[in-house]
Amino acid sequence: MCLLKLADYSQILADVSVFIDFSVNIRIFRYQTEPNLNIMKVLPFTLLVPDDKSVISEQVEKPHFYPHLHRHDECQITWIQEGEGTLIAGNNMHAFQPGDIFMIGANLPHVFKSNPEYFVSDSGKLIRACSLYFNPQGVMASLFNLPEMRSSKTFLQNNKHGFKIPTAYSKQIADKLLSVHQSVGTDLLFNFLELFDNFMAIEDAEPLCPAIYSSDISDNEGIRLSNILNFIMQNYNTPITLENVSDVAYMTPQAFCRYFKKHTGRKFISFLNEVRINEACKNLISGKKADCISGVAYHAGFNSITNFNRVFKSVIGSSPKDYIFNYKKLNNIYHASA
Repeated sequence: MCLLKLADYSQILADVSVFIDFSVNIRIFRYQTEPNLNIMKVLPFTLLVPDDKSVISEQVEKPHFYPHLHRHDECQITWIQEGEGTLIAGNNMHAFQPGDIFMIGANLPHVFKSNPEYFVSDSGKLIRACSLYFNPQGVMASLFNLPEMRSSKTFLQNNKHGFKIPTAYSKQIADKLLSVHQSVGTDLLFNFLELFDNFMAIEDAEPLCPAIYSSDISDNEGIRLSNILNFIMQNYNTPITLENVSDVAYMTPQAFCRYFKKHTGRKFISFLNEVRINEACKNLISGKKADCISGVAYHAGFNSITNFNRVFKSVIGSSPKDYIFNYKKLNNIYHASA
C-alpha cells in the first residue's frame, strides 16, 4: 500500500473509499465502435483487441471509471484528465487526480475507482482520461527484441508492475501521449517510441507495487479476496472485528489471518488502519471535514483520538497537525514554482 509520506502531499487530494468487485470472465468493451476487431477467447480479464493496431489508444469521458478489478496482457498508460479517486494496483493504493499519469504493467490486477460522488445520479460529475495499450509479448515482441530496443526491453522488465509518473514529468509525458493518440500509421509508432524514450529518462518514479508482488491469483481466490476487500472498503469507518471479516471469507479467524497476510503481504489490522489513515489524510487537507481533528478521526473509523494520533504517526511519520502544516507549506511552494 502506498503510504502518504511528506513527499506525497501534493498527490493525495482524492478519496480512498473504494469498492472492489473482482469478477472473473470480465470482458472490457472498449472498442465497440472500431472496425476489424479480433475478439480474443473470453478469459478472465481479457480485452478486445483490434487486429490492425499494435498500439491501441482510447479517450474516455463518462460518469465514472470502469469499476471492476481486472487485468490484461497489455501494458497500460493512463493520463487522468478529469476525475478523482483511488487506483488499486496489485496490493497497493494510489490516490489519483487530474494531471496524474500511470504506467500499469502487463497482467497487474488494477482498477481506477472513482470517488463515491461520481456514482451519484445527476451529480454532474465526469471523468476524462486518455489511455494507451500495448503488448510487449504479443504483436510488438519482434520490435522489443531488436538490438536497438534492448534497453527498452530491460526497462520494462525492471518496471514490470508499472509506476506513477512524477509530477515534474507529467506535462512532457502528457504531450507525447496525446501525440500518439492523435497519430495513425507509422506516425503513431514513431510517436510511441518517442514516448517510450521519455519514460526511460524519468528518475524517481513511484512503483505501483513492490517488485516481489505476485499477480498469480486463481479465479476462486480472486473472488474470495475481492469479497474481503469489498467488505473492508465499504465498512472501514465502522467497527470491524476479526470475526466480522473472517465470516465474510467463510474462514476461522486464525485461517483468515494467514490467508490475508499471504495474499496482501499485510496483517489485517495494519491494512485496515492504513485504509482509515488514507481517508483521514484526504479529509485533513480537503477542508470538507477538517473542522476538527477529532471529527476526522471519527469519520475515518477511530473512536479514540489518542488511538488515532498513535496510528497516524505510525503510518505517516508525523502528527495530524504537523501533516496539515507541512502539506500547506509544500503546496504553497509547489504553486509558487509552477
